[in-house]
Amino acid sequence: MADFSRIVTAMGWPLAIILAWLAGELLHRWTRLPRISMYGLVGFLMAQVMPDSFASGASSTVTLLANLAFGLILFEFGYRINLHWLRINPWIAVSGLAESAATFGVVYLISHLTQMPPLTSLLLASLAMSTSPAGVLRVINEADSAGQVTERVLHLVAINCVLALFVFKVVVGFWVFQTSGSLPQAVSHSLIELGGAALLGGLLGWLVPALLRQLGALARDGTLAFAMGVMLLVLLAHALDVSPVLATLTFGLAARHSRVMLSRTERNFGAIGELLAVLLFVFAATALEWERVLAGAALGAVLVLARFLVKAGMVMLFARAGGITWRKGLLTGVALAPMSVFVTLLLEQTRYVGIVLVDELAALAAMTLLLEVLGPVLTQRALIWARETPEEEEV
Repeated sequence: MADFSRIVTAMGWPLAIILAWLAGELLHRWTRLPRISMYGLVGFLMAQVMPDSFASGASSTVTLLANLAFGLILFEFGYRINLHWLRINPWIAVSGLAESAATFGVVYLISHLTQMPPLTSLLLASLAMSTSPAGVLRVINEADSAGQVTERVLHLVAINCVLALFVFKVVVGFWVFQTSGSLPQAVSHSLIELGGAALLGGLLGWLVPALLRQLGALARDGTLAFAMGVMLLVLLAHALDVSPVLATLTFGLAARHSRVMLSRTERNFGAIGELLAVLLFVFAATALEWERVLAGAALGAVLVLARFLVKAGMVMLFARAGGITWRKGLLTGVALAPMSVFVTLLLEQTRYVGIVLVDELAALAAMTLLLEVLGPVLTQRALIWARETPEEEEV
């Protein structure tokens, strides 16, 4: 009986991935809703039913694989960002800065009014600024979306992520300084860490394309080389204690501006990328506990609504200046709903500096679960309503 119990525990992750994939395929076939919404829901339910199988002490390898999966998505995401477009139309960057700052301010104010400690409120507000590039890119690729709203969403998500990561690291640095009293230690886990990550990603983004050109293998081996580059970068980022999020995003950005072309068939990095993506969204939800979700449900729902309204409203406010209609501006803001995977992996990294956030961010657990399921649906609906997907005629 003990052996059977160990077998069941060991089968937790494979079983969760298989069930999540099957549920996602059935959901998409019957309703056309995003597959990733079901991945997160299955992961959360499995973690409640079989908690021993998903205990953090046994998940170091899974955590590394989840970071690798996120790295592959961030590389592809960074590759889609066109800095030249931001120079031509600076209002996109302005709207991104404005909606991120407004989201931070509103979430901080609401958290502060509920008697949450100042540093905890700051941490929650910094995470609420973000939009998950994993959720948005998977929906865009699945829906085969293209157009003004799609491109603006991608660039706004990139701005959200960089700003959220910067503010998050600064707040964590203050937290470390407050607990350790060491200013050098606090700085090393904030600005220096981000600079090192960007430098590492940019260097690899120049080196890999240069190597492929020398080998004459750009068309044939590009996908494999970039996947191995992401794997190396994630491992280096963890070894050097820098942000793998910023490193892999910069890697993709630098590769694009090295004039490397990726074909359409290489999106999502093939079957292995698809498998790792299922694991990533399952992993993001297994970190949540039912008791914590319930404890933060009321505040979490308020913060989700406030975040949604601020992002949609601020992007719509700058729409005409940026060259699109108010309607498309509103839909662009609606598409910024997902944030779960980005938040989960950032919080996982705080363990390395001795910060374990449990009861302090119960509201964040509720927000994460809600947006894990509803966020991708809102993004998909926004893209369809903007008439930028092949499914527009079905709606």
